[in-house]
Amino acid sequence: MFDDTLLDSSPSRAPVLTGVHYAISLGLGLAAFLAAKTLLPALTMAEEGTVAFGAGVLGGAIFGYALMICYVFADSRQVGLSTGLWVTITLLLNLVGYLVYAFFSARKSGSWAKLTILVATILEVIAVGILVLIPLIYTEALPKAQLMTLLVAPPPPPPPPPPPAAAPVRVIRRVTADDIMRAPTVIPKTIAVIKDEPEAPQAAAVGVVGGVPGGMPGGTPGGVLGSILSAAAAAPPPPPPPQAATPKRIRVGGQVEQAKLIFKPTPEYPPLAKVARIQGTVRLEAIISRDGTVQDLKVLSGHPLLVKAALEAVQRWRYQPTLLNGEPVEIVTDIDVNFTLAN
Repeated sequence: MFDDTLLDSSPSRAPVLTGVHYAISLGLGLAAFLAAKTLLPALTMAEEGTVAFGAGVLGGAIFGYALMICYVFADSRQVGLSTGLWVTITLLLNLVGYLVYAFFSARKSGSWAKLTILVATILEVIAVGILVLIPLIYTEALPKAQLMTLLVAPPPPPPPPPPPAAAPVRVIRRVTADDIMRAPTVIPKTIAVIKDEPEAPQAAAVGVVGGVPGGMPGGTPGGVLGSILSAAAAAPPPPPPPQAATPKRIRVGGQVEQAKLIFKPTPEYPPLAKVARIQGTVRLEAIISRDGTVQDLKVLSGHPLLVKAALEAVQRWRYQPTLLNGEPVEIVTDIDVNFTLAN
């Protein structure tokens, strides 16, 4: 990564990084890779390929970070700069601190070519890393359904449908003239005799006073008037008119009078509303049950500070049951609760 012309800062052009520095950096990178590969599956639900990729990125970053620290440590001792100060700055600022140190080191040693090569090398490494990571990130972003479609072989084609069943052959026997004229081969033992039933005798026409001249077959004794009276007597009585069903719930208004209130405790004025000098009317919609209790209160309008007190008071009100056709019914009505401050 760094050759002699890049990292030499001493007059003797001795390399700054030695094999020991590379070994330390490589060991830290491997340790970070193994730790990440062990801990990431327990901390996340990522797949094995994603875990290996993340562990590799972390290990490479730790390797480069450790190599920068080793370089700053060794080069600052050769150039004569404060080793502890610049190592701390590089630890805190990472790549920015490393570039700042390279600038000061080149300024003190007078080797500006080294700074130029360092910056160019860092930019090349970043560019190569981006070029390597873009395909990997793009592959991770692909939908799983598309990846499975590309990687899994298509299913085999369905088997051909079975051939249609052969239709049964229907043999039609034609009757010829020989079959009709042929004498029977077997004489039946019994012969069925078919007799026509005689018609019912018609009733004799009897004439009565008031009937139709000549009479009518099947007439009723007593003439036309008698037949009408007997038909009226035999007819069933008409059904009674249907009674209107009593509704279970009605709304106050029109011909329905307001329910009679028999117990009305006064609501307590909220202290906060009294201090704020808030007054007004709270309108509620209530259902008065068949036994006169108030149920299912709904707030239609009113100041928020007065609503709670109105609800608590109206829930304790009692009404006289309302009767409709002699049966108690539920009533839907609007209730106004007034809050007025005394002057």
